[in-house]
Amino acid sequence: MTAARVEEAIAAARVVAAMHGLRTRPEVLQDGINVVLHLSPAPVVARVATLTRLLRRDVLTPFGREVSLAGALASAGAPVVPPSDLLPPGPHRHGDTVLSFWTYVTVLPERPGPAEVADAFAELQACLAEQPTTGSPLDTPLRDLESFLARAGQWGVRAGDLDTFAHRLELLRPRLEGAPRTLHGDAHPGNLLATPDGWRWTDLEDTCSGPLAWDLACLRTTGRLDGRAVLDALPGAPSDGELAPWVELRRLHAAAWSVVHASGHPASAGPARERLASVLAA
Repeated sequence: MTAARVEEAIAAARVVAAMHGLRTRPEVLQDGINVVLHLSPAPVVARVATLTRLLRRDVLTPFGREVSLAGALASAGAPVVPPSDLLPPGPHRHGDTVLSFWTYVTVLPERPGPAEVADAFAELQACLAEQPTTGSPLDTPLRDLESFLARAGQWGVRAGDLDTFAHRLELLRPRLEGAPRTLHGDAHPGNLLATPDGWRWTDLEDTCSGPLAWDLACLRTTGRLDGRAVLDALPGAPSDGELAPWVELRRLHAAAWSVVHASGHPASAGPARERLASVLAA
């Protein structure tokens, strides 16, 4: 049985696309924090905020940043999936639902190894370095964590765990220093797609300004391959000791979002609890 949030996402995407002259038969590509739809038969993908709204009440801001940055990067020749050019990419609001439109790309089954990830990351970062910064440094992850602390009780997180979480975050803040630049924000290999035109980065919803170490921590903590091997293929990459505060922030951020994900996907509740417990016990 299809979850109500997926049905709502499909309905919103179909209506907004039709408002711009596109008649579609949406097909679900992914049901995660967002719902991702192929608006068949058109070469358009809709990203629809669903569980995202539980932590980010103002979804228009991150969706707007993503569309703006991806458009600028694509124009500069960066290896990213571009926003749609068949209809306004948005973000659009339909009732309480926020969504954006993207170019559909054929995704090949290949998975990148450390060398491929390092090369694609370096190419992306060279393009990101030319983009102007927006917002305050690390506003995306830090605001997410503040929102998590305010709301996680409703998802069954114990008060004592939230106190520990808050204390860990307070200790981390003064250690998160460095020159700000524009970041991908969630630069792990799961967001690097194999396409007929080469490797393409996607999902820039978490983009923010901040030190490069934040994007490096996203690479280092991936469970999809050896993150240290990726960093070792990058010139001047920091040691694990130097990256430690950023890795801890990344693990806190990932644990928070795993709890949000589990609120809509009960089968993942156990792993989410284990991840949170592991982070707090570290």
